[in-house]
Amino acid sequence: MVLSWTKGSRVFRRARKGKELLSNSLNDLQVEIAIPTHFRCPVTLDLMKDPVTLSTGITYDRDSIEKWIESGNNTCPVTKTELTSFDIVPNHSLRRMIQDWCVQHRSYGVERIPTPRIPVTPYEVTDTCTRILSATQQGDENKVIELVKKIKSWGKESERNKKCIVSNGAPLVLAKVFDSFSRGSIEKNFVVLEEILEVLTWMRPVPEEGRFVFLGSSNSLSCLVWFLNDQQKISTRQNASLLLKEMNVESLVKIEGIIESLVNMVKVNVEIGTASTKACLSIIFHLVYSSKSRKVILERFIELGLVSILLENILVDAEKGVCEKALGVLNCLCDSKNGVQIAKSNALTLPLVIKKLLRVSELSSSFVVSIVYKICDKAEEGVLIEAIQVGMFQKLLVLLQVGCGESTKEKATELLKLLNGYKSKAECVDSSLDFMHLKKPF
Repeated sequence: MVLSWTKGSRVFRRARKGKELLSNSLNDLQVEIAIPTHFRCPVTLDLMKDPVTLSTGITYDRDSIEKWIESGNNTCPVTKTELTSFDIVPNHSLRRMIQDWCVQHRSYGVERIPTPRIPVTPYEVTDTCTRILSATQQGDENKVIELVKKIKSWGKESERNKKCIVSNGAPLVLAKVFDSFSRGSIEKNFVVLEEILEVLTWMRPVPEEGRFVFLGSSNSLSCLVWFLNDQQKISTRQNASLLLKEMNVESLVKIEGIIESLVNMVKVNVEIGTASTKACLSIIFHLVYSSKSRKVILERFIELGLVSILLENILVDAEKGVCEKALGVLNCLCDSKNGVQIAKSNALTLPLVIKKLLRVSELSSSFVVSIVYKICDKAEEGVLIEAIQVGMFQKLLVLLQVGCGESTKEKATELLKLLNGYKSKAECVDSSLDFMHLKKPF
């Protein structure tokens, strides 16, 4: 062990290559501590937190060697010999030595590494899943809750555990159990359904069979929509929205109350958070864009005031990911005459939408051009003049210069021709259009 120090603010000399320095200020002294070589992982050269030994006899930090093996390597990083077995054995003796060394140097700011938990094994996961299915068949809700909490606890311990749980069939089993309990009274089975929902959320994406057969059943979807309206727990509503995003659109259309629930979620976007807002907007987009009954669904969303909600609650200060999805939904809503009329009557529409042009993403810009194209009408001079006043004409010129998709290019060209006839009647009031930002990301 090597110790060296200097007083005051003198700069330390660099340690020899390959040594990591742990430094701490102690009164007027600054201390450099060299980690013993055999405490370092041969792959990362960092202090090992969970030393494990391969079949070659070489010890590594667990995270490092697992990443090495998962990357497709089948050799020992140090000896270069081919591994006859991928089994790794915890090196408890070395781990205790490292912990003792950390304790000895805690006065220099070295923290003792915690004793790692033993990772969950594939056998433990499959055995627990089997017991969950058995308890479900027997109608033992309490036992199912206990076992699901056990899986949840394993998942919280490490990312490695999560991978092991997901790769050994737990998502499919839990989806099946969720479907089974959703057939009864949701209020009665609320606790077990909520526990399963929470675990399934971090297991996404759920296998296809789980999504379409079990979670995609009418009972499961109705249950998820019910959770979407749960006023008691925001986290439950968030989890439900994230799972519903993965469901088949045509199956969702058949669920009573889905449209009203999604609109209510978007209304409280600040409460439910960015991820859930994105999920809800994605679901709405697919419903109004690709559903077979999209026209009826469009009118229902418009009737519930979604156009105004997007303009007043979302687009005003949304982050880019949310903004892109909101513009996509608004573009679809403007396929309806009622949607266009409501958008025209809202004073925020043109200033807000045009402001997003060239500022969010290429896809968002295409949505903006499409929305303005649908709103602008030769017969309504006031709309055209307002579009010019908030900078649409200049921004379209820039958009054509920087490039865009063929469809967007055609609409932009048509809009420029339309707006050009009203330039003399409008005075541009947008002070941000000095184009100094052209060399920067929009």
